[in-house]
Amino acid sequence: MTEVTGMTFSTAEIFKQPRDIRIFCPHGRKLASLVGLSDRNPLLGFGLEEIAYAGRWSAGAGRSAVMGLSWQQGPLATRSIGRFLIEQPLPERLLFAEPLRRRMRVQLGGEWVADSEDVVLLHEPGRYPVAYFPVGDVKADVLQKTDRVTQHRDLGTTAWFTVTVADRSAERAAWQHVELPDHAGELRDRVAFAWRGMDAFYEEDERIVGHAADPYHRNDIRSTSRHLVVRDGERVIADTRRPVVLYESGFAPRWYVPREDVDETALTPVEGQTFCPYKGLASYYDIGGHARAAWSYLEAWPEVDRVRGLVSFEPDKIEVHLDGRRLELAPGQTVVPHGIDRGLDPSEILKRS
Repeated sequence: MTEVTGMTFSTAEIFKQPRDIRIFCPHGRKLASLVGLSDRNPLLGFGLEEIAYAGRWSAGAGRSAVMGLSWQQGPLATRSIGRFLIEQPLPERLLFAEPLRRRMRVQLGGEWVADSEDVVLLHEPGRYPVAYFPVGDVKADVLQKTDRVTQHRDLGTTAWFTVTVADRSAERAAWQHVELPDHAGELRDRVAFAWRGMDAFYEEDERIVGHAADPYHRNDIRSTSRHLVVRDGERVIADTRRPVVLYESGFAPRWYVPREDVDETALTPVEGQTFCPYKGLASYYDIGGHARAAWSYLEAWPEVDRVRGLVSFEPDKIEVHLDGRRLELAPGQTVVPHGIDRGLDPSEILKRS
């Protein structure tokens, strides 16, 4: 079975054998919605009202990254590590809306239910970006209003819709803010779709996963000649002067070591992988008595191909020294699940070249 932020589904059909997949890291593209869905409903047992404003799991076609504008440690997030250099403090919550300036499409039951070049992206503190489509760019008669009405703390009354096509119906799979305050007019007459409620989202002809692409989200990879040593007590696990450092927005640097500079006899592969939609599936290794102390993206996606097959080590589980200084896990590095509305199909991860 696979556990995704508290949700359980079977991956036996996905991988042709049972495998434990724990999905933590929020970003991605070219994936599909979960298979082996919960028997409770097609949304893994969660009502969409629980999902939509819990946020979006990230997606990004093209550039890869991890912070975003309003989540993790981004500038509008509640956990931001920076600050605006102004005399008066900013409001506790700042919502930011902007044109996406990309053609975006939504698919359900083999039909395009929305197709627009006029999408507005909403950045909400602690949430992944949400795409809002003009009502006029939504296929006629696919939205059926329900009795469900909720209140958004900043945007007011929210009406919910069932999305129906010829042979498919997704309950509470879209919403619209129907009593917006004057200062939020950018979202007027626009509809957002629950990510897991739909079959797929696309930018042009490329599928994106998890949430609308976040333009403020990136990874940068750099080569360096710094001296990195990994130890388990007296045993040297890795010793290199050619590590690769991955700078991921909102996170401390992660150091990757070529396998030629790693004592691979010290690495014990373990079951269970985590998925980062901007890097792919991470495989894990125990080192001595240290569980999951190292990981590797064996089939890293093209955007981060430079770390493919390299090994990184968790400094709070194993000794990692950089130029003689022992590294520690920096505060705020745990990936925070900003909402549960995330559609992922690990089988497509394995198919991606």
